[in-house]
Amino acid sequence: MKGQEMKEKVLVIDDEQPTLKMFTLLLSAYGYETLTAENGQIGLELFKKEKPSLVLTDIKMPIMDGIEVLKKIKEVNPHAEVIVITGHGDMDLAIQALNLDATDFINKPLQREALEQALARAKARLAITKNEESQITLEERPEAVVIGVRGNVTANTIPHLSEAFTKAKGLNKKVILVNFEENTSINGAGITSLTTLLTENRAQNVHVVLAGLSNNFRTVFEMVGITKLAKLFDNEEMALKAQQ
Repeated sequence: MKGQEMKEKVLVIDDEQPTLKMFTLLLSAYGYETLTAENGQIGLELFKKEKPSLVLTDIKMPIMDGIEVLKKIKEVNPHAEVIVITGHGDMDLAIQALNLDATDFINKPLQREALEQALARAKARLAITKNEESQITLEERPEAVVIGVRGNVTANTIPHLSEAFTKAKGLNKKVILVNFEENTSINGAGITSLTTLLTENRAQNVHVVLAGLSNNFRTVFEMVGITKLAKLFDNEEMALKAQQ
């Protein structure tokens, strides 16, 4: 209506009615217009009709599971942000979803804080320019060179990150700190490329440390072995203090 701000649409797909009701209650409180679907097929049709920029989908559902929903949504709109809902112990499925460019994953039973963090990351990704280069910054500090990373790290981001590493190494500091902003997310291709980049720098005896990230992505980094290539700190301050 004229004079009223349009609410952002969020589509929630889950085969459990209590879960749909809970998401509707929480998302409405956050100011979203909530659309719901009880299976992936209905959800996909609703997505095509309503064109929401954000989707939350359960990963295990009858008729069409969340992985298939994610694939089809990305075919329709590659820029849609999709958060998958997983059960505890489903980390392999969560990583598979990240490989398909999911924004994030949250576990059941739903924790309000986890939902708020996932929504914040999705919102940040939607707001950030599509220019991947602007997501990488370089700052020189007395004890380190800090490479700042924001937004969504994909295979397209890695060449800019690699260029930043080259510049950082030219400054001859004892350590390179890659600092991920809190709302940064990283898809499967980004994880693979980052692993390769860290492996190459380790072979060149370049001391690299990491900082930041949400608990979800910290868990992913541990699972795929990135934390064996570079120590991961909670934040930039702690990482820099450890270098003194």
